[in-house]
Amino acid sequence: MTGLAGAPQAPGVSSPPLIGITAGGDPKRPEVYQLRQDYVRSVERAGGIPVVLVPGSPAPGSPFVSDLVDRLDGLVLTGGVDVAPALYGQAPHATVSCVSAERDELELLLVEAAFRRDLPLLGICRGMQILNVARGGTLIQDIPNATGGAVTHDDPTWERVRLAHDVEVVDGCRVARLLGSGRLAVNSFHHQAVDRLGEGLVATAHAADGVVEAVEIPSARHVLAVQWHPESFWRDFDRFGPLFVSLVRAAAGEKG
Repeated sequence: MTGLAGAPQAPGVSSPPLIGITAGGDPKRPEVYQLRQDYVRSVERAGGIPVVLVPGSPAPGSPFVSDLVDRLDGLVLTGGVDVAPALYGQAPHATVSCVSAERDELELLLVEAAFRRDLPLLGICRGMQILNVARGGTLIQDIPNATGGAVTHDDPTWERVRLAHDVEVVDGCRVARLLGSGRLAVNSFHHQAVDRLGEGLVATAHAADGVVEAVEIPSARHVLAVQWHPESFWRDFDRFGPLFVSLVRAAAGEKG
């Protein structure tokens, strides 16, 4: 059985679930939304039906987001611009040059509604950071400034599929069950990271400099986030595809 574009469904999934994928705005072209096709292809390959969610739609206090989440089976919070430091009680570091209030608002509301429903969730890069902030956590605003640059986490010259550094995955966590425990080579495109963990979140992978590379909530149906970009490998799906397959299976009602 296949999903959209001939994508195979996750084994055991009888009906493709609807997976919301957040998009961002283009700071230089405010009339344009942007989302890398990698996220869409990864959800399709895992057997889900992608639904792109754009900022700027909900009015404050409206039921829009709750109604939207009620129609979804799962949620992917994607990468993008920095989360506004004011949301976690800090003044912006000099390196924070681009934020999106509309996107922050949408994603915070989405996370809140998703937790009310125990909706399966996968956060990626910024998505992990906004998840942490939504749960009351804080962020490292600039990794080189905080760690001295022991590990390079971002280089604009890197290709999206370049494996930049290793992370150490904690035994027994969801990431370990999906990708294996111990050392895991990942790509990397971020200058910010999780600092103080938000409510219920557990760090399940770290880089050699101590930067948190994965978080999850063991008691939730499926709340998992990673700091690297697994979607970039949708053509090499065996590498990180299990992260998306796990989300789709949970969204379809499977346990595990």
